[in-house]
Amino acid sequence: MTTRKYVVIGAGPAGVRAVETLREHDRRSDITLVSGEAGEPYARMAIPYILNGSIDEAGALQRKTPGHYEKLGIRYLNRRAEQVQARPDGGQVTLDDGSVLDYDQLLVATGSSPSLPPIPGTDLPGVVTCWTLEDARAIADKLKPGARVVMIGAGFVAGVCMKALVGTGVQLHVIAGRAGQILRTMMTPTGSRMLQRWLEARGVDVITSGRTERIEPGPRLVMDTRTIEADLIILATGVKPNVSFLEGTGARIDQGVVVDHHMRTTVPCIYAAGDVAQGRDFSTGEWVVHALQPTATEHGRIAALNMVGKEHPYRGSLSMNVLDTVGLISHTFGEWQGREGGEVVEQTDEENFLYTRLCFDGDVMVGAITIGPPQHVGALRGLIHTRRPLGRWKAELMRHPHKVMAAFVELTHGEGRGVGR
Repeated sequence: MTTRKYVVIGAGPAGVRAVETLREHDRRSDITLVSGEAGEPYARMAIPYILNGSIDEAGALQRKTPGHYEKLGIRYLNRRAEQVQARPDGGQVTLDDGSVLDYDQLLVATGSSPSLPPIPGTDLPGVVTCWTLEDARAIADKLKPGARVVMIGAGFVAGVCMKALVGTGVQLHVIAGRAGQILRTMMTPTGSRMLQRWLEARGVDVITSGRTERIEPGPRLVMDTRTIEADLIILATGVKPNVSFLEGTGARIDQGVVVDHHMRTTVPCIYAAGDVAQGRDFSTGEWVVHALQPTATEHGRIAALNMVGKEHPYRGSLSMNVLDTVGLISHTFGEWQGREGGEVVEQTDEENFLYTRLCFDGDVMVGAITIGPPQHVGALRGLIHTRRPLGRWKAELMRHPHKVMAAFVELTHGEGRGVGR
Protein backbone atom coordinates (compact mmCIF):
# COMPACT_ATOMS: atom_id res chain seq x y z
CA MET A 1 0.00 0.00 0.00
CA THR A 2 1.32 3.45 -0.93
CA THR A 3 2.25 5.60 2.07
CA ARG A 4 0.24 8.81 2.23
CA LYS A 5 2.10 12.08 2.59
CA TYR A 6 0.76 14.76 4.93
CA VAL A 7 2.37 18.20 5.09
CA VAL A 8 1.42 20.77 7.74
CA ILE A 9 2.70 24.32 7.23
CA GLY A 10 2.83 26.26 10.48
CA ALA A 11 3.96 25.08 13.92
CA GLY A 12 1.61 27.06 16.13
CA PRO A 13 -1.13 25.42 18.25
CA ALA A 14 -3.17 24.40 15.20
CA GLY A 15 -0.26 22.79 13.38
CA VAL A 16 1.11 20.95 16.42
CA ARG A 17 -2.29 19.56 17.40
CA ALA A 18 -2.89 18.55 13.78
CA VAL A 19 0.29 16.49 13.36
CA GLU A 20 -0.31 14.74 16.67
CA THR A 21 -3.87 13.89 15.65
CA LEU A 22 -2.72 12.71 12.23
CA ARG A 23 -0.22 10.34 13.82
CA GLU A 24 -2.76 9.11 16.37
CA HIS A 25 -5.12 8.02 13.61
CA ASP A 26 -2.61 7.08 10.92
CA ARG A 27 0.42 5.16 12.19
CA ARG A 28 1.99 4.46 8.80
CA SER A 29 1.90 7.65 6.76
CA ASP A 30 4.59 10.26 6.24
CA ILE A 31 4.01 13.47 8.25
CA THR A 32 6.04 16.68 7.90
CA LEU A 33 5.62 19.77 10.06
CA VAL A 34 7.10 22.97 8.60
CA SER A 35 7.88 26.01 10.76
CA GLY A 36 8.87 29.39 9.35
CA GLU A 37 10.79 30.23 12.53
CA ALA A 38 13.93 28.80 14.08
CA GLY A 39 13.80 26.47 17.06
CA GLU A 40 11.11 24.21 18.47
CA PRO A 41 7.39 25.06 18.18
CA TYR A 42 6.40 27.57 20.84
CA ALA A 43 3.24 29.32 22.02
CA ARG A 44 3.09 32.94 20.88
CA MET A 45 0.79 33.79 23.78
CA ALA A 46 3.70 33.07 26.14
CA ILE A 47 5.76 36.03 24.89
CA PRO A 48 4.43 38.53 27.49
CA TYR A 49 5.42 36.09 30.24
CA ILE A 50 8.94 35.93 28.83
CA LEU A 51 9.08 39.73 28.85
CA ASN A 52 8.06 40.01 32.51
CA GLY A 53 10.41 37.21 33.55
CA SER A 54 7.70 34.74 34.62
CA ILE A 55 9.11 32.07 32.30
CA ASP A 56 12.20 31.54 30.16
CA GLU A 57 12.12 30.65 26.49
CA ALA A 58 12.02 26.94 27.28
CA GLY A 59 8.80 27.57 29.19
CA ALA A 60 7.15 28.82 25.99
CA LEU A 61 7.64 25.53 24.13
CA GLN A 62 4.40 23.81 23.21
CA ARG A 63 5.81 20.36 23.96
CA LYS A 64 8.56 20.20 26.54
CA THR A 65 9.59 16.55 26.21
CA PRO A 66 12.90 16.33 24.28
CA GLY A 67 12.52 14.60 20.92
CA HIS A 68 8.71 14.77 21.07
CA TYR A 69 8.19 14.98 17.31
CA GLU A 70 10.91 12.48 16.44
CA LYS A 71 9.36 9.92 18.81
CA LEU A 72 6.08 10.31 16.94
CA GLY A 73 7.80 9.83 13.61
CA ILE A 74 7.08 13.40 12.55
CA ARG A 75 9.66 15.19 10.44
CA TYR A 76 10.12 18.78 11.66
CA LEU A 77 11.65 21.39 9.33
CA ASN A 78 12.63 24.99 10.09
CA ARG A 79 11.93 26.37 6.65
CA ARG A 80 9.52 28.87 5.12
CA ALA A 81 6.96 27.83 2.52
CA GLU A 82 7.39 29.90 -0.62
CA GLN A 83 4.87 28.37 -3.01
CA VAL A 84 2.20 25.70 -3.15
CA GLN A 85 1.17 23.81 -6.26
CA ALA A 86 -2.08 21.91 -6.11
CA ARG A 87 -3.90 19.21 -8.06
CA PRO A 88 -7.19 17.61 -7.01
CA ASP A 89 -5.28 14.67 -5.51
CA GLY A 90 -2.22 16.39 -4.05
CA GLY A 91 0.64 18.66 -4.99
CA GLN A 92 3.96 20.14 -3.90
CA VAL A 93 5.27 22.72 -1.45
CA THR A 94 8.41 24.65 -2.40
CA LEU A 95 10.47 25.82 0.58
CA ASP A 96 12.79 28.81 0.89
CA ASP A 97 15.90 26.67 0.37
CA GLY A 98 14.57 25.40 -2.98
CA SER A 99 13.63 21.95 -1.69
CA VAL A 100 10.23 20.48 -2.56
CA LEU A 101 7.79 18.46 -0.42
CA ASP A 102 5.21 16.23 -2.10
CA TYR A 103 1.86 15.94 -0.37
CA ASP A 104 -1.40 14.07 -0.70
CA GLN A 105 -3.07 16.25 1.94
CA LEU A 106 -1.88 19.71 2.99
CA LEU A 107 -2.85 21.71 6.07
CA VAL A 108 -2.20 25.45 6.07
CA ALA A 109 -1.81 26.64 9.67
CA THR A 110 0.50 29.59 9.07
CA GLY A 111 -1.27 32.07 11.36
CA SER A 112 -0.73 35.79 10.98
CA SER A 113 2.08 38.30 10.90
CA PRO A 114 2.22 41.95 11.99
CA SER A 115 0.65 44.55 9.74
CA LEU A 116 2.95 47.56 9.84
CA PRO A 117 1.59 51.11 9.89
CA PRO A 118 1.96 53.02 6.59
CA ILE A 119 4.56 55.48 7.85
CA PRO A 120 8.28 55.97 7.12
CA GLY A 121 10.84 54.55 9.53
CA THR A 122 9.33 51.24 10.60
CA ASP A 123 12.56 49.48 9.59
CA LEU A 124 14.88 51.65 11.71
CA PRO A 125 17.00 50.29 14.58
CA GLY A 126 15.08 50.30 17.85
CA VAL A 127 11.75 49.66 16.12
CA VAL A 128 10.26 46.19 16.58
CA THR A 129 7.00 44.27 16.54
CA CYS A 130 5.85 42.12 19.47
CA TRP A 131 5.13 38.83 17.71
CA THR A 132 8.04 36.38 17.74
CA LEU A 133 10.66 35.08 20.15
CA GLU A 134 13.18 37.17 18.24
CA ASP A 135 11.04 40.25 18.94
CA ALA A 136 10.83 39.26 22.61
CA ARG A 137 14.61 39.14 22.86
CA ALA A 138 14.95 42.60 21.31
CA ILE A 139 12.30 44.07 23.62
CA ALA A 140 13.62 42.39 26.77
CA ASP A 141 17.05 43.90 26.09
CA LYS A 142 15.55 47.39 26.45
CA LEU A 143 13.23 46.82 29.41
CA LYS A 144 14.95 48.66 32.21
CA PRO A 145 13.37 50.98 34.78
CA GLY A 146 12.96 54.42 33.26
CA ALA A 147 13.43 53.28 29.66
CA ARG A 148 11.25 55.23 27.22
CA VAL A 149 8.96 52.90 25.27
CA VAL A 150 6.40 53.93 22.68
CA MET A 151 3.76 51.47 21.53
CA ILE A 152 1.98 52.34 18.28
CA GLY A 153 -1.40 50.63 18.37
CA ALA A 154 -3.84 49.97 21.17
CA GLY A 155 -5.62 46.78 20.14
CA PHE A 156 -5.53 43.28 21.56
CA VAL A 157 -1.85 42.60 20.77
CA ALA A 158 -0.87 45.86 22.46
CA GLY A 159 -3.08 45.08 25.43
CA VAL A 160 -1.42 41.71 25.95
CA CYS A 161 2.05 43.29 26.00
CA MET A 162 1.28 46.28 28.23
CA LYS A 163 1.32 44.39 31.52
CA ALA A 164 4.82 43.06 30.94
CA LEU A 165 6.07 46.51 29.95
CA VAL A 166 4.54 48.39 32.88
CA GLY A 167 5.79 45.76 35.31
CA THR A 168 9.40 46.49 34.37
CA GLY A 169 9.14 50.18 35.28
CA VAL A 170 9.45 51.68 31.80
CA GLN A 171 7.90 55.00 30.76
CA LEU A 172 5.19 53.76 28.41
CA HIS A 173 3.39 55.85 25.79
CA VAL A 174 0.50 54.16 23.93
CA ILE A 175 -0.71 55.65 20.64
CA ALA A 176 -4.38 54.80 20.10
CA GLY A 177 -4.36 55.98 16.50
CA ARG A 178 -7.09 57.51 14.37
CA ALA A 179 -9.87 55.66 16.21
CA GLY A 180 -9.00 57.52 19.41
CA GLN A 181 -10.11 54.54 21.47
CA ILE A 182 -8.08 51.73 22.97
CA LEU A 183 -9.18 48.12 22.38
CA ARG A 184 -11.79 49.31 19.90
CA THR A 185 -12.32 45.89 18.29
CA MET A 186 -13.26 44.20 21.57
CA MET A 187 -14.75 46.90 23.77
CA THR A 188 -17.50 49.54 23.83
CA PRO A 189 -16.48 53.19 24.30
CA THR A 190 -17.63 52.96 27.94
CA GLY A 191 -15.38 49.97 28.59
CA SER A 192 -12.47 51.51 26.71
CA ARG A 193 -12.63 54.71 28.76
CA MET A 194 -12.60 52.66 31.96
CA LEU A 195 -9.55 50.69 30.85
CA GLN A 196 -7.83 53.91 29.78
CA ARG A 197 -8.38 55.47 33.22
CA TRP A 198 -6.93 52.32 34.78
CA LEU A 199 -3.81 52.53 32.60
CA GLU A 200 -3.32 56.25 33.23
CA ALA A 201 -3.57 55.69 36.97
CA ARG A 202 -0.60 53.32 36.60
CA GLY A 203 1.56 55.84 34.78
CA VAL A 204 0.79 54.96 31.15
CA ASP A 205 0.52 57.92 28.77
CA VAL A 206 -2.44 57.02 26.52
CA ILE A 207 -2.56 59.28 23.47
CA THR A 208 -5.95 59.28 21.76
CA SER A 209 -5.60 62.26 19.43
CA GLY A 210 -3.13 63.35 16.81
CA ARG A 211 -1.73 61.75 13.67
CA THR A 212 1.43 59.65 13.56
CA GLU A 213 3.58 60.96 10.70
CA ARG A 214 6.91 59.09 10.82
CA ILE A 215 9.63 57.47 12.86
CA GLU A 216 13.07 59.07 12.80
CA PRO A 217 16.47 57.69 13.86
CA GLY A 218 16.92 57.70 17.62
CA PRO A 219 14.33 56.35 17.50
CA ARG A 220 11.77 59.11 17.89
CA LEU A 221 8.11 59.21 16.98
CA VAL A 222 6.93 62.30 15.12
CA MET A 223 3.24 63.16 15.34
CA ASP A 224 1.46 66.25 14.04
CA THR A 225 1.02 67.40 17.65
CA ARG A 226 4.20 66.26 19.42
CA THR A 227 7.50 64.39 19.11
CA ILE A 228 8.37 61.57 21.53
CA GLU A 229 11.97 60.51 22.12
CA ALA A 230 12.26 56.77 22.79
CA ASP A 231 14.63 53.94 23.57
CA LEU A 232 12.28 51.48 21.90
CA ILE A 233 9.25 51.74 19.60
CA ILE A 234 6.92 48.75 19.40
CA LEU A 235 4.60 48.38 16.42
CA ALA A 236 1.31 46.76 17.47
CA THR A 237 -1.05 47.94 14.74
CA GLY A 238 -2.73 44.65 13.90
CA VAL A 239 -2.02 41.46 11.99
CA LYS A 240 -2.70 39.95 8.57
CA PRO A 241 -3.02 36.27 7.58
CA ASN A 242 0.01 34.56 6.03
CA VAL A 243 -1.43 33.40 2.71
CA SER A 244 0.77 34.75 -0.11
CA PHE A 245 2.27 31.31 -0.88
CA LEU A 246 -1.21 30.01 -1.80
CA GLU A 247 -1.48 32.29 -4.81
CA GLY A 248 -2.43 30.29 -7.90
CA THR A 249 -3.72 27.25 -6.01
CA GLY A 250 -7.40 28.12 -6.36
CA ALA A 251 -7.87 28.39 -2.58
CA ARG A 252 -10.34 31.18 -1.88
CA ILE A 253 -9.00 33.99 0.30
CA ASP A 254 -11.28 36.50 2.06
CA GLN A 255 -10.48 37.68 5.62
CA GLY A 256 -8.44 34.48 5.77
CA VAL A 257 -8.46 31.15 3.95
CA VAL A 258 -12.11 30.19 3.43
CA VAL A 259 -12.95 26.70 4.73
CA ASP A 260 -16.05 24.52 4.95
CA HIS A 261 -17.48 22.57 7.92
CA HIS A 262 -14.62 20.07 7.60
CA MET A 263 -11.88 22.76 7.52
CA ARG A 264 -11.37 22.00 3.82
CA THR A 265 -10.59 24.87 1.45
CA THR A 266 -11.95 25.27 -2.07
CA VAL A 267 -9.10 22.97 -3.16
CA PRO A 268 -10.05 19.37 -2.16
CA CYS A 269 -6.58 18.35 -0.94
CA ILE A 270 -5.85 21.54 1.05
CA TYR A 271 -7.18 22.31 4.54
CA ALA A 272 -6.68 25.35 6.77
CA ALA A 273 -6.75 25.86 10.54
CA GLY A 274 -6.00 28.45 13.20
CA ASP A 275 -5.63 32.20 12.82
CA VAL A 276 -5.26 31.90 9.06
CA ALA A 277 -8.60 30.11 8.59
CA GLN A 278 -11.96 31.79 8.15
CA GLY A 279 -13.99 29.33 10.19
CA ARG A 280 -17.53 29.19 11.48
CA ASP A 281 -18.63 31.47 14.32
CA PHE A 282 -20.91 29.48 16.62
CA SER A 283 -22.76 32.61 17.75
CA THR A 284 -23.73 34.01 14.37
CA GLY A 285 -23.23 31.16 11.91
CA GLU A 286 -20.99 33.48 9.89
CA TRP A 287 -17.49 32.58 8.72
CA VAL A 288 -14.80 34.72 10.38
CA VAL A 289 -11.22 34.62 11.63
CA HIS A 290 -11.01 33.90 15.38
CA ALA A 291 -7.44 34.49 16.56
CA LEU A 292 -7.75 32.42 19.74
CA GLN A 293 -5.48 29.60 20.88
CA PRO A 294 -8.31 27.23 21.95
CA THR A 295 -9.99 27.78 18.57
CA ALA A 296 -6.73 27.13 16.73
CA THR A 297 -6.12 23.92 18.65
CA GLU A 298 -9.62 22.64 17.88
CA HIS A 299 -9.28 23.67 14.23
CA GLY A 300 -6.12 21.59 13.98
CA ARG A 301 -7.74 18.53 15.55
CA ILE A 302 -10.85 18.69 13.35
CA ALA A 303 -8.85 19.30 10.17
CA ALA A 304 -6.59 16.32 10.90
CA LEU A 305 -9.53 13.98 11.52
CA ASN A 306 -11.02 14.91 8.18
CA MET A 307 -7.67 14.60 6.43
CA VAL A 308 -7.41 10.95 7.51
CA GLY A 309 -10.95 10.28 6.27
CA LYS A 310 -12.89 10.47 9.53
CA GLU A 311 -15.86 12.72 8.71
CA HIS A 312 -16.02 15.18 11.58
CA PRO A 313 -17.85 18.51 11.07
CA TYR A 314 -16.76 21.60 12.96
CA ARG A 315 -19.62 23.11 14.99
CA GLY A 316 -17.99 26.51 15.24
CA SER A 317 -16.17 28.53 17.88
CA LEU A 318 -17.53 31.12 20.28
CA SER A 319 -15.90 34.49 19.78
CA MET A 320 -14.22 35.25 23.10
CA ASN A 321 -11.36 37.45 24.26
CA VAL A 322 -9.74 37.51 27.69
CA LEU A 323 -7.35 40.34 28.46
CA ASP A 324 -5.32 41.30 31.51
CA THR A 325 -4.75 45.05 31.14
CA VAL A 326 -2.08 45.66 33.75
CA GLY A 327 -4.10 43.80 36.36
CA LEU A 328 -7.64 44.68 35.26
CA ILE A 329 -9.33 41.64 33.69
CA SER A 330 -11.83 42.00 30.85
CA HIS A 331 -13.82 39.44 28.87
CA THR A 332 -15.84 39.72 25.68
CA PHE A 333 -18.16 37.00 24.43
CA GLY A 334 -20.11 36.46 21.23
CA GLU A 335 -22.04 39.39 19.79
CA TRP A 336 -20.97 41.92 22.41
CA GLN A 337 -21.92 44.80 20.09
CA GLY A 338 -25.54 43.63 20.30
CA ARG A 339 -27.88 42.35 17.63
CA GLU A 340 -30.17 44.54 15.56
CA GLY A 341 -33.57 44.65 17.24
CA GLY A 342 -32.19 43.05 20.40
CA GLU A 343 -31.99 44.51 23.88
CA VAL A 344 -28.88 45.54 25.80
CA VAL A 345 -28.34 46.27 29.48
CA GLU A 346 -25.22 47.82 31.02
CA GLN A 347 -24.14 48.19 34.62
CA THR A 348 -21.17 50.46 35.40
CA ASP A 349 -19.29 51.15 38.63
CA GLU A 350 -16.65 53.69 37.62
CA GLU A 351 -15.12 54.03 41.07
CA ASN A 352 -14.39 50.31 41.40
CA PHE A 353 -13.65 49.67 37.71
CA LEU A 354 -16.57 47.29 37.22
CA TYR A 355 -18.55 47.02 34.00
CA THR A 356 -21.08 44.48 32.72
CA ARG A 357 -22.87 44.53 29.37
CA LEU A 358 -25.39 41.84 28.40
CA CYS A 359 -26.84 41.56 24.88
CA PHE A 360 -30.03 39.65 24.04
CA ASP A 361 -31.92 38.43 21.00
CA GLY A 362 -35.40 37.80 22.34
CA ASP A 363 -34.88 35.78 25.52
CA VAL A 364 -31.52 34.36 24.41
CA MET A 365 -28.24 35.93 25.51
CA VAL A 366 -26.00 36.42 22.46
CA GLY A 367 -23.09 38.47 23.81
CA ALA A 368 -21.51 40.03 26.89
CA ILE A 369 -18.64 42.15 28.20
CA THR A 370 -17.26 42.17 31.71
CA ILE A 371 -14.54 44.27 33.31
CA GLY A 372 -13.39 43.40 36.80
CA PRO A 373 -12.97 40.17 38.79
CA PRO A 374 -14.12 37.24 36.58
CA GLN A 375 -16.81 35.95 38.94
CA HIS A 376 -19.48 34.98 36.39
CA VAL A 377 -17.42 34.22 33.30
CA GLY A 378 -18.30 30.52 33.16
CA ALA A 379 -22.01 31.26 33.51
CA LEU A 380 -21.93 33.90 30.77
CA ARG A 381 -20.07 31.64 28.40
CA GLY A 382 -22.45 28.76 29.14
CA LEU A 383 -25.60 30.78 28.55
CA ILE A 384 -24.30 32.26 25.30
CA HIS A 385 -22.83 29.03 23.93
CA THR A 386 -25.88 26.89 24.65
CA ARG A 387 -28.35 29.54 23.39
CA ARG A 388 -30.57 28.52 26.26
CA PRO A 389 -33.91 30.42 26.39
CA LEU A 390 -33.89 32.54 29.54
CA GLY A 391 -37.63 32.64 30.08
CA ARG A 392 -38.49 34.67 33.19
CA TRP A 393 -34.78 35.25 33.83
CA LYS A 394 -34.55 37.62 30.87
CA ALA A 395 -36.50 40.38 32.67
CA GLU A 396 -34.59 39.72 35.88
CA LEU A 397 -31.21 40.09 34.16
CA MET A 398 -32.33 43.30 32.48
CA ARG A 399 -32.97 44.68 35.99
CA HIS A 400 -30.07 42.97 37.76
CA PRO A 401 -27.23 41.89 35.40
CA HIS A 402 -25.18 40.63 38.36
CA LYS A 403 -27.58 37.68 38.79
CA VAL A 404 -26.07 35.83 35.85
CA MET A 405 -24.79 32.96 38.01
CA ALA A 406 -28.17 32.43 39.65
CA ALA A 407 -29.82 32.33 36.23
CA PHE A 408 -27.26 29.85 34.92
CA VAL A 409 -27.61 27.53 37.91
CA GLU A 410 -31.41 27.40 37.77
CA LEU A 411 -31.62 27.10 33.99
CA THR A 412 -28.91 24.45 33.82
CA HIS A 413 -29.64 22.40 36.91
CA GLY A 414 -33.22 23.33 37.74
CA GLU A 415 -32.20 24.45 41.21
CA GLY A 416 -34.57 26.85 42.89
CA ARG A 417 -37.86 28.24 41.70
CA GLY A 418 -37.88 31.97 42.26
CA VAL A 419 -35.84 34.41 40.25
CA GLY A 420 -35.24 36.44 43.36
CA ARG A 421 -33.23 33.71 45.06
